[in-house]
Amino acid sequence: MTDAPPPELTADQADEMIASRPFVGLLVLAGIVGFVVSFAAWLFLEGTYQLQQLLFDELPGSLGQDGDPALWYLVIVLAIAGLIVAFAVARLPGNGGHVPAHGLAGGDPTQPVDLPGVMLAAVASIGFGVVLGPEAPLIALGTGLAIYTVHLTRREVPPQAMLIIAAGGSFAALSFIFESPIIAAVILIEATGLGGAQQRLVLLPGLLAAGLGSLVSIGIGSVTGLNTSDYALGPLPLPKFAEPTVPDFLWAVVLAIVVALAVQLMLRLGRETERLATPRPFVVLPVIGVVIAVLAFVFGAATDESSVTVLLSGQDALPGLVSGAGDWPVATLLLLIACKGIAYALSLGSFRGGPTFPALFLGAAAGILAAELPGFSTTPAVAVGMAAATVAVLRLPLSAAVLGILLTAEAGAGASPLVIVGVVVAMVVTLRFSQRVEPAT
Repeated sequence: MTDAPPPELTADQADEMIASRPFVGLLVLAGIVGFVVSFAAWLFLEGTYQLQQLLFDELPGSLGQDGDPALWYLVIVLAIAGLIVAFAVARLPGNGGHVPAHGLAGGDPTQPVDLPGVMLAAVASIGFGVVLGPEAPLIALGTGLAIYTVHLTRREVPPQAMLIIAAGGSFAALSFIFESPIIAAVILIEATGLGGAQQRLVLLPGLLAAGLGSLVSIGIGSVTGLNTSDYALGPLPLPKFAEPTVPDFLWAVVLAIVVALAVQLMLRLGRETERLATPRPFVVLPVIGVVIAVLAFVFGAATDESSVTVLLSGQDALPGLVSGAGDWPVATLLLLIACKGIAYALSLGSFRGGPTFPALFLGAAAGILAAELPGFSTTPAVAVGMAAATVAVLRLPLSAAVLGILLTAEAGAGASPLVIVGVVVAMVVTLRFSQRVEPAT
């Protein structure tokens, strides 16, 4: 005879716990965790950004390379990245973090013992130019540091309280990159499936930690003199858009379908890459690094744009991409989407990082391309492209809609209905495609 599962917490019980003195102490601890994690997130983001500047700007210049880095240089940098990540994956605890082809995060919260390997893999991937974002390593950093901070207090903390503090660390870390506690809260609540009374308990400490994370993100520049806008993503500079038209609506549906299918193909290639990379990382990862270097070089040689545009996660280049939307030739956009899309797909199954920001960049590029269609305005095209790509890779429809709406907020609310339509269409296409190609479990 097996033990019955513990009864679920009721809303009244959750309210009693929130009003209790121990929960106030938990809020104080969540606030401390928020500050610690936010500062650590800043160190990680600033460090990887400065490493990117060193590797793709300062060092090539000191070697006498004017303009784009040479092919041999890109090959060396990306191959070294593959070797470092392979070492973290094969030799250090934590497997370098979760494989980004499987979404934003997976498995149990990152433990402190796993953090060195996870962060080494993330720095080598993101700092060396691989096409992945910082959001998944930030979540791992937040949970790992939150658990470590609790351990430093040398107090016995119930498992439920530890879960709440760990979630607060993730809230704080993710809010730093978006400069928004709301986006962080929506993404993490939807990704973890928290609901009911459990959501009540996690939400208040999480929002407090996320708010402090945003505060640190906004204010740290005045303290350090460094500009977090180089990697923190806020509203994009798009033309004002008052209200959608019938052509906007029709093209939004078509764009959402195309973007969702394209992202699913990238994810499928990423999972096939994972099958090759998992048993032999020291061979496959450097080879993939070389392939990514060649893709970047081909794009730079064939266009007037920098080869580095194909590399990196894309969040720092996203404002420039959309502000100059009318200046991109169609052929250049097509080649950019192809080269960066393949590099992204290969990165998803081999290196370590987050899948969200490259998807946003590729979705925005697809939107700029779609804005060439008759009757389709640039602002809704970019908004729908980003939201459709996000929901296709994360399968989090509310998060994708919030991202698409908030990132285009300065252009007005006219694109919001089209974002919702695009997210719904892309989600349905994603699920139908998955049912056809993924084996039943």
